[in-house]
Amino acid sequence: MPHPLPYSLRAVRALALLPLLACSRQTATAPPPLTAACTFTNPVAAGADPWVTRHDGQYYYVASSDGGIDVYRSPQLTQLRRNRVRVWTAPDTGWNRDNVWAPELHRIDGRWYIYYAAGPPGPAGAEFVNQRSFVLESVGDDPQGAYVDRGMLYTGDDVDADTGEVWAIDLTTHVLDGQRYAVWSGWVRNTTIARTPQHLYMARMANPWTISSNRVRISSPTASWERREDPVDGLDLQEGPEFLTRGSHVFIVYSTRESWLPAYRLGQLRLTNRADPMNPDSYVKSGPVFTSANGVVGVGHNGFTVSPDGTEDWLLYHAKVDSTPGWNRVIRMQRFTWNADSSPNFGVPAPSGTALARPAGECEPAGGA
Repeated sequence: MPHPLPYSLRAVRALALLPLLACSRQTATAPPPLTAACTFTNPVAAGADPWVTRHDGQYYYVASSDGGIDVYRSPQLTQLRRNRVRVWTAPDTGWNRDNVWAPELHRIDGRWYIYYAAGPPGPAGAEFVNQRSFVLESVGDDPQGAYVDRGMLYTGDDVDADTGEVWAIDLTTHVLDGQRYAVWSGWVRNTTIARTPQHLYMARMANPWTISSNRVRISSPTASWERREDPVDGLDLQEGPEFLTRGSHVFIVYSTRESWLPAYRLGQLRLTNRADPMNPDSYVKSGPVFTSANGVVGVGHNGFTVSPDGTEDWLLYHAKVDSTPGWNRVIRMQRFTWNADSSPNFGVPAPSGTALARPAGECEPAGGA
């Protein structure tokens, strides 16, 4: 992205349940017109790498800013930036002192875990070549409470010999058939070259803060729609992996092409052999499954959640504010549906400023505050 645990969408939808406007009853075949109180428009906030999880009737949005990590709490998905609490500040020394990126918030066995990337600055022009993956653990069951630093996760090739971690960002976690796994974006080896290809890696976990196996590369950016757009200063990459499930169907949705260019987009891996998820042959790649349209460019680094009433599935993602190369981005969201083969159908980005129905269950009743 996922997700109180790595996000799993409901496997069963009642066939009679059609998309409803949460703010009014449907009394005729055609739905009533949208009212301003029951709509929202994109973008919903400034920022990037959106991660939201729903727990006990509240949405928790986690973000990095000013050398730390904040957790926001809101009953409304379309108003993410409410009730901000700074839960962690980067230390003055140590590997995780700078470049705090893309945190994810997971509830696992009654505790909250924040996975994030960080690293000391590299040389000029290659400032981010030292990124590694880290995890925080909550002291209690409050996602906005105190956390302890569980340190760096092992993302190398020999966990027994502890030969050292390799560049890693965007780590996420999920349980498949009783085994917890980590998936992240990484390099083949550490280097001081900024434009180094990024692949997707997977490893088993002994617990939420310990990787217990050597990594396996499960995917590389080899498809024509993944290859770099800029032939001179471009980059072949896969990053931001997020698990998405529907019943027994498991997907890893990821971002690809250069993150600073308009062609950034989403690709998808479908797990076809659950008995061997660390085998790259167990996946079928497809894409792009979500790409620039309607004046919305550079779409990627997504997350997933559900509407307040649990009947709708929602995609959160960031997009560039314009086509100029760079990382000036905003957060957007829209509902998505499912294809007949149980794969997600994300549609196309909704135009900026267009009124969209708010998530089902979010609208206030008539006369409400």
